[in-house]
Amino acid sequence: MPEYETVVDETDAAASVVRVRLGIAYDGTDFNGWSRQPGLRTVQGVLEEALATLFRRTGAVPRLTVAGRTDAGVHALGQVAHLDVPEAVLAAVARPRRGHDGDATPEQTLARRLTGILGADADVVVTHAERAPAGFDARFSAIWRRYEYRVADAASQRDPLERRRTAGRPKRLDERAMDAAAGSLVGLHDFAAFCRPREGATTIRTLQSYRWSRASDGVLVATLQADAFCHSMVRALVGACVAVGEGRLDEAQPEALLHAAERTSAFTVMPAKGLVLTEVGYPDDAELEARAAQTRRRRELHTEGIVG
Repeated sequence: MPEYETVVDETDAAASVVRVRLGIAYDGTDFNGWSRQPGLRTVQGVLEEALATLFRRTGAVPRLTVAGRTDAGVHALGQVAHLDVPEAVLAAVARPRRGHDGDATPEQTLARRLTGILGADADVVVTHAERAPAGFDARFSAIWRRYEYRVADAASQRDPLERRRTAGRPKRLDERAMDAAAGSLVGLHDFAAFCRPREGATTIRTLQSYRWSRASDGVLVATLQADAFCHSMVRALVGACVAVGEGRLDEAQPEALLHAAERTSAFTVMPAKGLVLTEVGYPDDAELEARAAQTRRRRELHTEGIVG
């Protein structure tokens, strides 16, 4: 069923529902994660409040489906979500105003008006909006998620403007050893040693790539990509390699911990502030529906954990 509450005739609405794909970016510092939670400020909550304001006279209350539910304090530059709304309602909300909108599509106008409600200096931004292709599902059609983690060590230039998205370590880290350890974790594995346990949830994932490098300012940057990440997996993988860089673990130990498939205290999970969801990947349009169906069948067997 479409993900909106509406007072319009359900038969008419079902025949004319538009799915809108949103690009979203946010500074996660002051959010309690993505998912709506009573009494807490969350990214989903703020965006859906803005949508409720925009659609308040239409009888429709759109709800968001997201590609990856990020934890408290985690940032995003390339988050993806979708919403379903009757086409007539979207047209009413995006009706051009004198001197504005011009040749903009209804979806582009929707994004611009959401920006007006959120505020020009908001810590969550709708970067773009477009009509989704047939079969698209922000969550189930995705084939990979990519994250970046930044660590400033003793060899890095400390930039106060980057402090909200960069973790700090007092020692100089050995990036060569960290990169070698990261490479040993790539592949299809049970990542139980790197995931916070959740009842009924699988910890089997395909880590498609994991690399460490130094940026021009000396900051260490980890790039990780997987089909999906379970709860706290990215920050645990980063923590294991930081322990290698500090000399507390040797290069072979993260792989040994992986194969043990048990939660461990051999390293410290890194804080959320250094983590950014940078991009979500999708197949070609013709494969979207098949991918979503495949993912749904797999998720029926396991409860998916929160990413990040």
